[in-house]
Amino acid sequence: MAAGAAVLAFLLLPSFARPAAAQKSAAAPHFDSDRAYGDLRQIVTFGPRPAGSAALAETRTYIEGELKKAGVRYREQPFDASTPLGRVHMVNIIATFPGATPDRLLITGHYDTKLFRDFRFVGADDGGSSAAFLLELCRVLQHRRNRMTIDVVFFDGEEAMVDWTGTDHTYGSRYFVMQAQKTGDIRTIRAMVLVDMIGDRNLDILRDDNSSPWLTDIVWSTAKRLGFDSYFLDRHTAIEDDHIPFVRAGIPSLDIIDLDYPYWHQASDTLDKVSARSLQIVGDVVLAALPRIEARAMGND
Repeated sequence: MAAGAAVLAFLLLPSFARPAAAQKSAAAPHFDSDRAYGDLRQIVTFGPRPAGSAALAETRTYIEGELKKAGVRYREQPFDASTPLGRVHMVNIIATFPGATPDRLLITGHYDTKLFRDFRFVGADDGGSSAAFLLELCRVLQHRRNRMTIDVVFFDGEEAMVDWTGTDHTYGSRYFVMQAQKTGDIRTIRAMVLVDMIGDRNLDILRDDNSSPWLTDIVWSTAKRLGFDSYFLDRHTAIEDDHIPFVRAGIPSLDIIDLDYPYWHQASDTLDKVSARSLQIVGDVVLAALPRIEARAMGND
């Protein structure tokens, strides 16, 4: 009887508290890029998806429907943004995965597309790839033993309604940070990882100088360990994206983005320009980096 109780207690331990040999015996959560690509294909069928559009509402319904199927707990964060085109209703989607502590790690991206009136822009990579990536990541995290509580956030309104100047951009991430500051929840956020434009068939991701060096180093060293250093390049750039409001709030943040994309903000940003292989590479790297990110964010690395 005592032995049975000991076995039960052992099995109830979080994975990071078990001996390494026991952890290896359990199948690790697996990122399924074929399923993610299927999500991307479906999202693109909704057409152009600028903030406030009926097509983006359809996209949101699809994302939330898939989260429900996976048993993922989520909530909407609606708000009305003041834009150069007037007030626009926007909605962030926040999926939460409980961890061993209430301290939070955010993994984020945007699901809207840039508004263009002179051509049809379906944003397979820019908006589509991050939304599909996050959706599949949610399915994986639902079966992972998380050291930290993880929030996966689908931001609305990353794109400018007119031009990326002043405050005409990053509406969803700025609103998220503002609300977290108001409620005090900002104190529980230990780190933030952003993915954007990660579906490019010719994937080459540069180090962002606006991101936190320790987060960048963990992800890039993980990519090298996995043999993906030809995709996570040791070259630098500086990006303004949804991570900037978090950086300004003092939260360690990282932007994983491939801006070397010849179809950026063009009608040719279509499904044939992206690949499941690129989604798989980023998914494998992010998941493999999570234990070190959690440890460092909790001050244990």
